[in-house]
Amino acid sequence: MKPLGGSLAGVRVWDGERDLGPVTVHWRADRIEAVDPAEDLHPGLTVVPGLVDTHVHLDTSVLDGAGPGDAWPLVTPPEEKALHVAAHTQRFAAAGITTLRDLASSPVQMAVARSLSAGVLPGARLVTAGAVGMTAGHGDLFTPPRFRERPPVADTPDECRRLVRQWAREGSQHIKVYCSGGILSMGDQVGWRNQTRAELEATLDEAHALGMLVAAHTHTATGIDLALDLGVDSVEHATGLVPRQFDRLLERQVPVAPTILVNDLVAAGGPGIRPEARDKARAATGARDEVFAAAGAAGVRFVLGTDANARFVGYGDQFSEVHRMRELFGWDAARALRSATSDAAAAIGLGDSVGRLAPGYVPDLLLVRGTPWQDIEDLRTENVVAVLSRGRLVAGELP
Repeated sequence: MKPLGGSLAGVRVWDGERDLGPVTVHWRADRIEAVDPAEDLHPGLTVVPGLVDTHVHLDTSVLDGAGPGDAWPLVTPPEEKALHVAAHTQRFAAAGITTLRDLASSPVQMAVARSLSAGVLPGARLVTAGAVGMTAGHGDLFTPPRFRERPPVADTPDECRRLVRQWAREGSQHIKVYCSGGILSMGDQVGWRNQTRAELEATLDEAHALGMLVAAHTHTATGIDLALDLGVDSVEHATGLVPRQFDRLLERQVPVAPTILVNDLVAAGGPGIRPEARDKARAATGARDEVFAAAGAAGVRFVLGTDANARFVGYGDQFSEVHRMRELFGWDAARALRSATSDAAAAIGLGDSVGRLAPGYVPDLLLVRGTPWQDIEDLRTENVVAVLSRGRLVAGELP
């Protein structure tokens, strides 16, 4: 499908950094050509950039959210999984989340990402990250332990380098590593070491040599120390954050994806949550909110990252995550909205093309009722009027 040009005339715009007032946005193909001052023709409606979720998992059924830990990933062929991944991107885009980074992508997500980029089908932009983890590590234990067909792992520095190179060949744009155990994986503990320092150093060195950003999963203070020592490009979850680490995060402005809602949901237990996962989540989040509040006050760079998989965090739940971030970190509405647009885009290496509404940027537009940079509560599913992804209308109608 060939992208079309177009314009949106006389609407108030927040461009990812500031309020421009009423403007007309012109785009051709997949780039904004001009943003010109105009008379306000649509009072009550405003435009902000499409949201950027830096941490999702699309390896689930679009029908009921079945995924890791269920039989669905084990019995569904990759050709069929690809249709579900594509459908996820379309439904997230329609909800206003126009860029997604899948942390722990398989060749299925990478194939869908290429199809989306080439314009084969509409949907949210998909950034992929292949995982490099150990046997019996967090990533490995999403597959039931006795199942013999498993995703790849790496157990020596050389194996880590080889797996990074294989992901690069497959088309992965980023790499994910594990600096602690996890919550939803089966049979491990949050505090377990996941790979040796030498293995992680090899992964970081190889990924950075190939121009790939590295995201580090960790739920422990020890894991955050290790991630910062290694020079990772983002920290994921960070439930074990402690105040002595604030300065190190601030020094390099390392982005942190806090995945607040999903961890709260798992800690609450209920249908679909294994007691083991519930207990791990409760332990991991016990001291989180107090430390996160202090981190937000100190200026730690939190960005939108939700762990969304359409099961626990669904289409558009990113809005609720942003509300919670504003509340927990003591931000104003504009800071919260930047964390989900321009700053989130920069955190995943797309700051020069995504997350802003300016000439040269991709026309990912979210038309809403209200002014969410002044009152973040205006950022709600029921207030979404229309969504453009790469200049194509994917939801609603433009005035």
